[in-house]
Amino acid sequence: MNDNLNLSILSTIPIAPEGFKSGFVGIIGRPNVGKSTLMNQLIGQKIAITSPVSQTTRNRLRGILTTEQAQIIFVDTPGIHKPHHNLGKIIVKNAKTAINSVDIILLVVDSSVPSGGGDRYIIDLLKTVNQPVILGLNKSDQQSETYQEIDESYTNLIQEYNWPMIKFSALTGDGLETLQNSLIDKLEPGPYYYPPDLITDQPERFIMGELIREQILQMTRQEIPHSVAVTIEKVEETAKITKVFAAINVERNSQKGIIIGQKGSMLKAIGSEARKQIQKLIAGDVYLELFVKVEPQWRQSNLRLAEFGYRIEE
Repeated sequence: MNDNLNLSILSTIPIAPEGFKSGFVGIIGRPNVGKSTLMNQLIGQKIAITSPVSQTTRNRLRGILTTEQAQIIFVDTPGIHKPHHNLGKIIVKNAKTAINSVDIILLVVDSSVPSGGGDRYIIDLLKTVNQPVILGLNKSDQQSETYQEIDESYTNLIQEYNWPMIKFSALTGDGLETLQNSLIDKLEPGPYYYPPDLITDQPERFIMGELIREQILQMTRQEIPHSVAVTIEKVEETAKITKVFAAINVERNSQKGIIIGQKGSMLKAIGSEARKQIQKLIAGDVYLELFVKVEPQWRQSNLRLAEFGYRIEE
């Protein structure tokens, strides 16, 4: 797949039948409530990275679900939180921008714990929106015997808005059919925006970089929280093999040492697992070569942020 949707792909967009619905659904919420896992489950394929580390998602990522009745374009947004650096400010600004650029807002919360200040902050942001809002109670599979009290805390939070509340588990898929049908019910009649077999509008290079970053987050956990950016330097394609050369950018030499590991063991492990994930995207064999660069304070540099693909979205 080329980095841009070319005219030949766009020409495969069919004319929608009568009664067909379509639109954009913004998935918003606090960090680590399962937004990316939810989108992956709804789409049926992994396009957004997930991690136990909060604030994993940095860019607005579109996932496309096409059924016989509708085409839903999910916009997975970064978790809304209090930013501590320029990268964080861009992340939160882009998440807030997404609220005003979609047809339906799906507010996802963690129903394994009671509502908190972070949820109330986001609901305050939604007070003046004109779009329909659905409150999604994720992680139903992790609820304890006190789930009724937890559910009530969210019911009380939205009682003045009359938003529908749907409980589900993005991990197991339980309740997602109800959620999907509710979203389709709220969509307006519309055309196909993308070819029916397309699942994301993001270029392959972006997905590759994210899959590498996911393995870094999972393997280093709190040691390398958010001071890492991955750039795909070069991709060489032949009929039998795709060679991917990627740079892992960190802020300090100590972080470089952690990612490389003893005798290169950590870097090798990251590369091995990332290659397996990239292999699912690409026909033929995949060769992945990683190297680590130190870019001091790149999260505070607007120039470096732009180079690494982080910009304020309009």
